[in-house]
Amino acid sequence: MNKELMEALDMLEKEKDISKETLFDAIENSLLTACKNHFGKADNIKVEIDRETCDFLCYAEKEVVEEVEDDCLQISLEEAKQVSKKAKVGDVLHVEIKSKEFGRIATQNAKNVILQKIREEERSVIYNQYYEKEKDVVTGIVQRYIGRNISINLGKTDAILNENEQVRSETFRPTERIKVYILEVKNTPKGPRILVSRTHPELVKRLFETEVTEIKDGTVEIMSIAREAGSRTKMAVRSNNPNVDPVGACVGMNGARVNLIVEELRGEKIDIVNWDENPGILIQNALSPAKIVAVFADPDEKTAKVVVPDYQLSLAIGKEGQNARLAARLTGYKIDIKSETQAKDAPGFRYEDYEYDDYEDEDYEAGEYDEGLEGELYDGESYDEEEYTDEE
Repeated sequence: MNKELMEALDMLEKEKDISKETLFDAIENSLLTACKNHFGKADNIKVEIDRETCDFLCYAEKEVVEEVEDDCLQISLEEAKQVSKKAKVGDVLHVEIKSKEFGRIATQNAKNVILQKIREEERSVIYNQYYEKEKDVVTGIVQRYIGRNISINLGKTDAILNENEQVRSETFRPTERIKVYILEVKNTPKGPRILVSRTHPELVKRLFETEVTEIKDGTVEIMSIAREAGSRTKMAVRSNNPNVDPVGACVGMNGARVNLIVEELRGEKIDIVNWDENPGILIQNALSPAKIVAVFADPDEKTAKVVVPDYQLSLAIGKEGQNARLAARLTGYKIDIKSETQAKDAPGFRYEDYEYDDYEDEDYEAGEYDEGLEGELYDGESYDEEEYTDEE
């Protein structure tokens, strides 16, 4: 029996990650509960379990008296002599209790105590395990739709992907594997409640940390990220090594690295730009792929005025203002974009107020205006520099 108990404890420790010491404590408490149910009290009852052999001893500490008034706390001298021949009045004897004598109800209660402790410990282990993964990305399997929410199996427990954390364009099938960002892990009486997201900007950041070795080892840093889930993400990166191109490291050979992330995000476009401490250059990079004529940034007011060629105004603003909106989030500046014609007609406009670079569009070639092409737009297709320049 003791061997079987040891094997059962080993299995529980391995499968549910519950320590043996915790299980031994649960067994001791269950025996005390059984004694209390059987005798009415258990204040003087002790339980000892050998951690190596699983042998256990349950005994009551009773005082030897001439006349017994309380069977639970006292023992007569005559009975005490049967336990120990040296017993005398006033001594305290350890009287063994046979667990086989417990009634059915007491035994059932003892069993329930052990099961309850195992459930509590299992919940605690799962909570601690996923609490450590909070603000990180994990892979889950789609289980089922619960109303408009989705149940995601993470292995040992399920997580909830709420409707407001789902990308509207995404639909999932049961058994499909997806990556999710753990927003919060709550400890509830029914076990840990895990909330996950597919829309959080940190999801993109964590995916790049997983795929790009240079980001993982700290060579390349993600300085800022702005995302409109399901549509487009802008990300500013910088390198701590002058020999490493941060944008190229994130893109990978023939776009291999970024394409894996685009595929995981179901075709979401990713615009990667170089970070710069100069807010003017950073805003210029953030508005790519649009060409910029001039930028005037006010670091104190966190505002910026940007002038673009007339034919680039719609590209700089983007569809429904998306490009300008993401650039504003990425840089933290409120950006006012005007075409050259609008800027010249604006009252008080002076070109000398701007960092102006004059150029003729027909003579423009890749490399002559590098800042305007700091960011590349990826939509899951391989990136070709010459083709991209021609399209510009």
